Order: sequence, then C-alpha cells, then structure tokens
Amino acid sequence: MTLLEKFRRYIVEHKLATPESRIILTVSGGVDSMVMMHLFVEAGYNVAVAHCNFCLRGTESEEDEVLVELQAKKLGIRHFNRRFDTKGEMALTGESVQMAARRLRYAWFDELCASEGYDTIAVAHHADDSIETFFINLLRGTGLKGLTGISVLNGKVIRPLLFASRHEIKEYAKHHSIPYREDSSNRSTKYLRNKIRIGIVPRLREIVPQFTAIMSSNVDRLTETQLFINHAIEKIARDSVEHTGREDIIHPEKIDPGFPLNFVIYELMSQNYGFKGDVVDSLCEALKSGTTGRRFYAKDWVAYTDRGRIVITRIEEEDDCAVEVDLSRNRVYCGGSVIYLEKLDVDTVDALRLPEHIALLDLDTLSEPLVLRKWREGDRFIPLGMTEEKKVSDFLIDNKVSMAEKRRQFVLTSGERIVWLVGRRIDNRHKITSSTENVLRLTKETL
Repeated sequence: MTLLEKFRRYIVEHKLATPESRIILTVSGGVDSMVMMHLFVEAGYNVAVAHCNFCLRGTESEEDEVLVELQAKKLGIRHFNRRFDTKGEMALTGESVQMAARRLRYAWFDELCASEGYDTIAVAHHADDSIETFFINLLRGTGLKGLTGISVLNGKVIRPLLFASRHEIKEYAKHHSIPYREDSSNRSTKYLRNKIRIGIVPRLREIVPQFTAIMSSNVDRLTETQLFINHAIEKIARDSVEHTGREDIIHPEKIDPGFPLNFVIYELMSQNYGFKGDVVDSLCEALKSGTTGRRFYAKDWVAYTDRGRIVITRIEEEDDCAVEVDLSRNRVYCGGSVIYLEKLDVDTVDALRLPEHIALLDLDTLSEPLVLRKWREGDRFIPLGMTEEKKVSDFLIDNKVSMAEKRRQFVLTSGERIVWLVGRRIDNRHKITSSTENVLRLTKETL
C-alpha cells in the first residue's frame, strides 16, 4: 500500500475529515509538512496553506517562507502567511521560545478558521514525533497520559501523518521530488527532543529494526488504556468530588477502597486542575500522615489537606505560592514553570556563563529550608557581580520587566536570604568560587 493510500485510509478510519471539510494546512517548509501538503492535494481535499515566520533564524526563516509560498502556488492552493515578533512576545510574557511560538501560531490558526471559513487545522506530526514525545515524558517522569504520545485529534486540530514514519515521509518526498528545507536547530543537541532523536532512537533501532512500528503499537495501546481510565475517573469524580461554587472538595473516603487511592487522586487532580505528579505525590503523603493545612500548587489552583479531605480552589492574587524545595527530588513547580534540580561536583561544571534560565549555586553556602515564592515589595538581594544590596523591584525596573512578568516573578530563598531571582540573576554571595566543592544547578523551563 502506498503512502497516499495509507493517508486516505487513516483519515477515514479516524474520522479526521470529510470531502466537505475545509482544512488549513500548517506548513513550515520542513519535509513533514511539505509532504502533508502534497498528500492532501493528491487526495482531493479542500485545503489552504498557513505558514508562520517567527523571525528567529534570519535568512533561514525568510527562505522557508519563500519556499512554502512557491510550492502552494505550484499546487494551486490558497496561501496565508504571518510574521511574528516572537522575541518581543517572549519579553512581554516571560514565555520560552517554544511556548510563545505555540501560542502565537494557534491563535492565528483559530483566527484564520473564523475569518476565512475553515473548520479543521492539520499539523504534520508523524509516528517518530509521537515516539520521541513518549521518551521525553518518560525521562521527565509522568503518569500514563504522558506516555500516550501525540493525540491524533484535539478539537479542530488533526494530525493525519501519525501513522507514517520519518523514513516513509522522506522516501515519499524523494520519489515525488518534493522540495523542503532542513531547520538547522533540528541538528542541535541543546534540546531534549533532539538528544533522543539523534542519540537514543538510532541505537534502539539497531537493536530492534521494527522499533518504530512496535513503539507505535505500544503508544496506541496506552492511549486506549488512558481513554478507559478517563471514563472511569469521570464516574469516580461524580461520586467523590463536591463542588461548593467557591471550592472543590475531594472526599477520599468515597473512593472505592479496592482502587489504588494515590493513582485515583492523581488522575482527578491532573485531569481537572493540572496538578503534576510530584506535587500530587507529596499531597498524598500529607494526606496519609494526617497533615492539615499544607498547600500544594498547580498553575492556577492551590490544594490543601483538611481533616482527611482535599480542598482545591483558585489561587488568589495575594497568595505568594510559597513551596518548600525538597533537594532529594529532581524538580519543583512554581507558577507556570518547572525548575529542575541537580547536585554536581564542581569539577563536572564545564561553564559558568550560562543562559539566565540556568543558575549555578555554591551548595554549601545554602541552608535549608529552601523556599520558592513570589517576590514581595521590600525584597532585596545582591545581584551577581555587585557588592551592594538592591531592591528586587528596582532590579526589575532597571531590566524593563513588564507588569505581567513581574506578577509571575518568583524568588528562591535560603533562610531569609534570596539566593536566586528565578530566571534572571543569582545572589553574588552564593556564586561559585575557587573554594566551591559542591554545586546546585537549577534549570527553569516554562510549561
């Protein structure tokens, strides 16, 4: 069966589109999206192309834009293009490149659908992308949902190439002389996805030649299992979650004792409120020990245990979202970010000049408890390279930090002292020096 035949069958089997559908194709210029465009045209669907230029790679970005427009014209399909000030958005919101680009492009796609009468958005993720996502989440720690790869259908977004491997797609491009461009960032091992793609998957494929097909089947089975769990959790929630209007209350005693309690609580809190696994683990420990009042945070929600119940409510503006950092764990969540923790010997540190989202601290100068919280008026620290204290508020003003970013700004404290203005500057008193032996490396990533 040819790739085109598989493509047609996959769309029909998963009910991704009908002959009447009007589909926006998101085309970057890479081989995956250029092949997707060709397949949709060959299959006879009513499509248009949308290309995003994030203006991040200089002439590469410009050449991608030109290629997509030329190919769309060659195939006789409508073409839309939008340029984004991605760096400006990052400065305004504090988001990572990936998060800012994702938000910008999907907002534009939705806008196109509304203004131009399209009902479906097609994205060119393929089987290898889904498998890489499986390993990314596995290595970071995840529940079952994180092992289900990339969904084939999410609202109006469809992914009609998830059946195809990267090799099949490239062979199709070669056979049909489809032009495409390689994104140079795909060769960088700076990103975890590329480390998995370049360093891990080829070795696994050497051991198991049918690796892609086997893993795709595994992900499909995990996805079906998660769908079953979702249905079960909906029923459990109806029986065990009380909605008072101002807060939601989980009653563990109403959960069937035959069910694994911690797992059920995780599913209830992750699906409905966005709590992460590590946070729910700590909450369940507090619940088991009878601790009352300790607070646990998701991006928009706070939960606490109260007389054997779990109370969940929206985070209020004045809440400083303080959480104690457990150095025995490898990460902690604050606001819409996760901070990864690594204890290192100083001899393994090969560079001191690092991006602002990474901090290196002399571990032996820190005293527990370490606490992450939002900054407060009156907070002071000694920024790296300085000798005098500076107000955090003045530092943020001097660095032209927007009001939106200020509201999301966290600090890491040791005792009463700020040791890191998260994502911006460490305190000079905790820098690595010639006498440093042990290092705490902190890496902030926006969720």
